[in-house]
Amino acid sequence: MKKPMLAHPLPSSLRFLPIAAALLSALAFAAQTAHAEPSLKGKRIGVSITGTDHYWDLMAFRGAQDEIKRLGGTAIALDAGRKDQTQIAQLQTLIAQKPDAIIEILGNVNVLNPWLEKIRAAKIPLFTIDTATPYSLNVTTSNNYDLGAEIALQMVSDMGGKGNVLVFNGFYSVPVCKIRYDQMKYVLSAFPDVKIIQPELRDVIPNTVQSAYSNVSDMLTKYPNKGSINAIWSCWDVPQIGATQAVQAAKRTEIKTYAIDGSPDVVKMVADPNSPAGAVGAQRPYEIGKTSAANVAAYLSGEQVPPFTFVPAVLVTKKNANVTAKPILDEAEKVGGK
Repeated sequence: MKKPMLAHPLPSSLRFLPIAAALLSALAFAAQTAHAEPSLKGKRIGVSITGTDHYWDLMAFRGAQDEIKRLGGTAIALDAGRKDQTQIAQLQTLIAQKPDAIIEILGNVNVLNPWLEKIRAAKIPLFTIDTATPYSLNVTTSNNYDLGAEIALQMVSDMGGKGNVLVFNGFYSVPVCKIRYDQMKYVLSAFPDVKIIQPELRDVIPNTVQSAYSNVSDMLTKYPNKGSINAIWSCWDVPQIGATQAVQAAKRTEIKTYAIDGSPDVVKMVADPNSPAGAVGAQRPYEIGKTSAANVAAYLSGEQVPPFTFVPAVLVTKKNANVTAKPILDEAEKVGGK
């Protein structure tokens, strides 16, 4: 006797579709849960910065606060106005308030380190922006090793591998300036025909632009002959503004200026074919601030964070400014209007 047949038996290739669909749904849910954005709801995050008079600093400070707020947290934001003792006092205040984490932005690491150590001793998670210190769980920054080498190589290339450079070296105790300066010196060590004019110039805060203008004007008077100065370098781009203005005023068109940060005014100078600004390493400070805050949220949610997070930067030069400058200026306008 024949066994009864099902009226419409499923082909073997379709019999496991319900199981497969359920499995895929479970996997999709697990993936969605695994990638859920960490929250800072109910968390208080201290944000300490050495000062906000420079575009880069202000944007990093703002980016960190905006991201803390977006993730549901409360930012305790403190601006030291470029005064070391004020920042120390503010860090003391934060330690006493015991926030869930602290983000520290820039500053003299030799002055700050004892207080950063106290933050960790108080068992407050410490995150830093552009401050490389053994007490930070994570430093969010640009790859200043690459930027320092790239801007130096661009300068040497524009000089044709020989000539004399004026160097601003006033903030070697600031970690990113130390890295950029050391990378510049390392690159120049391979080009014996490129010389640094001694003594090196010192950039200052405040009145950075005016001071740089005055110092460079004096050096242009001291070295009046064409070819006696070929380039001017600084680790950050506010001195580059004053230096570029001084070169323009003296009509020394053979001299180009170089720096790192990417303030909109400097990017515009580099993009101007008639400006002596030769190149600038342009960072994304607002994104750096946001990324640091996101790292805080990840850590407080139980995730592991790396010791360094590098946010990509771009080298803006005379040759590529028609492509590289506009996206940087558009982003600056967008976040600057917040």
